[in-house]
Amino acid sequence: MIRPLRTEDLHTAVSIWYSASIKAHNFISDEYWRSQKNNMRDLYLPNCDTWVFEDESSILGFISYYKGEIPAIFVDPSAQSQGIGTNLLNFLKQKYSKLNLAVYKENEKTHQFYIRHGFKDIEETVCEHTGHRQIVMYWKARS
Repeated sequence: MIRPLRTEDLHTAVSIWYSASIKAHNFISDEYWRSQKNNMRDLYLPNCDTWVFEDESSILGFISYYKGEIPAIFVDPSAQSQGIGTNLLNFLKQKYSKLNLAVYKENEKTHQFYIRHGFKDIEETVCEHTGHRQIVMYWKARS
């Protein structure tokens, strides 16, 4: 089931974000991700529209939306490759007709995930927070 994030879900969402970030971004230091936990809990998630994927009362992933962007989509590493990310992404694609996101260039697996879901590369930029190259991607619903 996909439902809106509640305040009591923040700890779990941050835990999923952290463990999935460490797994997917081994080219960025663990210290960087640890340093962002409070911002994720206190700033990023509360200021986005966020939905969680819940299975039998356990949150297994979440997706966030902010002004046309997907700043976050994360699935618990123990639940990856089970369609949860696809369900979350499709949920958002049903709500909005245009979406942008950025994915680290070194994260090829996730880049390919977005391509399979109809996203197109727009440009390469450098992430202001990590200094790593990222690919900006765009999706638009078919008319």
